[in-house]
Amino acid sequence: MNATQATPHPGLQAAALAALPGIRHAFFSREGGVSGGIYASLNGGQGSDDVAALVNENRSRMAAALGVAPSHFITAYQVHSPDVVVAERPWTRETRPQADAIVTRVPGLGIGVSTADCGPVLLADAGAGVIGAAHAGWRGALAGVIAATVAAMERLGAERARIQAAIGPMIRQPNYEVGAELVARFRAADPDNGRFFAPAPREGHAMFDLAGYVAARLAAAGIARVEDLDLCTYGDERFFSYRRATHRSEPDYGRHINAIALADK
Repeated sequence: MNATQATPHPGLQAAALAALPGIRHAFFSREGGVSGGIYASLNGGQGSDDVAALVNENRSRMAAALGVAPSHFITAYQVHSPDVVVAERPWTRETRPQADAIVTRVPGLGIGVSTADCGPVLLADAGAGVIGAAHAGWRGALAGVIAATVAAMERLGAERARIQAAIGPMIRQPNYEVGAELVARFRAADPDNGRFFAPAPREGHAMFDLAGYVAARLAAAGIARVEDLDLCTYGDERFFSYRRATHRSEPDYGRHINAIALADK
């Protein structure tokens, strides 16, 4: 079955972004694709060991759901950095840049980030016609990927006061146990970061509120309108989870795509 025959899976929607004129977005779950086994079924991870043709079909379905051509549905090679790239035209898997956020003002270009526990953030200033997608794992979030994404959108003409942001499915605090060294890194960056850690059952460990930290970084960047879907990738089998796959000793894991696009004018 090809993308034109398949019914595009709509993905999960943030109400605030869905209400914006000219903006299309989706936080895709693992439902609605063609992959099998541990990748079942909507695996969009080009870095996974899944069959490439199946991943391409899955991504074509996601592109169709956003109303863009498969060639215009793009993600970067993510490296857990604060780096942001401006997309002015489509790229291929072979030419994709290394970055953890993408911003654009080009209609018909779907920009996305892949996740499997890390925090996806989609942003839009509908008035300016500027959108962004950020991959915020703990490394990137701590390094400043949120602020960098907002600044890059601003350089394209967005205004912070108008930007709406949505935080998608990610691993949530009840399932995110971390070691004392991670707590120390966050406290060293800002003593107030201690509020994002709760005691863990194991001594010397803590439960990390990544979503709360991402929301705080958005607020610090001047983004007042933030919606959180409040869904956990680890605890909900509708989602891929790196940590759950590791705990189950699975050899690999699928990746979600969380994407946003400006409708063609």
